[in-house]
Amino acid sequence: MANDAVAGTPPRFVAPAQPGATDDPVRGVLAAFTQDLVTGVDETLTAFLSAEVDALAEIDVAMGGFAATARDCVLAAGKRVRPTFAYWGWRGVVGGDAPLPSVLPALAALELLHTFALVHDDVMDASDTRRGRPTAHRAAALRHRAAGHTGDPERYGEAVAVLIGDLCLVWADRLMTHAAVPPARLLDVRRCYDQMRVETVAGQFLDVLGEHDAANWSVDRALRVARYKTAGYTVQRPLLFGAALAGAEADSRLITAYTRYGLAVGEAFQLRDDLLGVYGDPAATGKPAGDDLRTGKPTVLLMLARQLATPAQRRALERAGTVTGAGEVARLADLVRDTGAVARVERMIADRVTEAQVVLDGAPIDGTARTALTGLATAATTRRA
Repeated sequence: MANDAVAGTPPRFVAPAQPGATDDPVRGVLAAFTQDLVTGVDETLTAFLSAEVDALAEIDVAMGGFAATARDCVLAAGKRVRPTFAYWGWRGVVGGDAPLPSVLPALAALELLHTFALVHDDVMDASDTRRGRPTAHRAAALRHRAAGHTGDPERYGEAVAVLIGDLCLVWADRLMTHAAVPPARLLDVRRCYDQMRVETVAGQFLDVLGEHDAANWSVDRALRVARYKTAGYTVQRPLLFGAALAGAEADSRLITAYTRYGLAVGEAFQLRDDLLGVYGDPAATGKPAGDDLRTGKPTVLLMLARQLATPAQRRALERAGTVTGAGEVARLADLVRDTGAVARVERMIADRVTEAQVVLDGAPIDGTARTALTGLATAATTRRA
């Protein structure tokens, strides 16, 4: 199953020295290990996508430009969160000495899956920016206008973005087959990957439905969206994916621990996203502040605000989804805070991080992985972007 020609020369991976006694162990482990991981994932993606773009360019010169756009979406400055959790899921089973290059294609494939989800999500949300740049569909519409093509540029842009997402999904499947693991194990990995994709689609559908059926939405349903759209494919399933790459037994205590940790941290990750969607700094998030209030997205934050609001506040909250000006959005954000919803969401995040740390304390995993996952639980849920 391995194909060294696709990934080029395997990236350097040197196991770091353990942090000194006076160092913060979490900071030390993450800085030492994760940079090599991100470098390895990026090098694997770059080499793989270069070959794929070249092959598509042979079909037609326009295809080369299309494929290059898809490549650029993948290689944009993402945090590589999903490959990172998958890596620690794998490292928690195999320990510190197993060579990383053998599994890099599978880890990198998760970033292709993520790009597929982001590009399609931006179309569904009609988002203008992503990571500080025009979204794929907006960029394609701009190129349509600049070229003087006929037809509706917005419709064209959406069609191109859908195809970019589809291509990334196919690329993810193709790259995964290059992982140097036994074929039977790769089938187990694929089962986990397929479940991750099904759950992501389920969560995305509920997210879309919520925006069109807000009157029948609730905190519980908003949490269900967080569980399937974000928790599963951001933390929980990548951890289990990594464990499958390592050959972990499906009914082991480790899998139980990863499942519970992943759900807790994944939900906390989405709850932080809910807060950033209203109060985040656009310079850090790459997206305009208050987007969720402009669209009336029924997040846990907004559902809690409506639940906790006084009658007068609840009437004012009905403006969510209709406000446009920056001043209106800011006043509505202040109102959400005044209901106590922000403080409640912060407590929910803290409770889930504490639960995840308790789970790790009793988990039969490699000690360095335990330290790293403890740090990631905090880092992923206190971020500003």
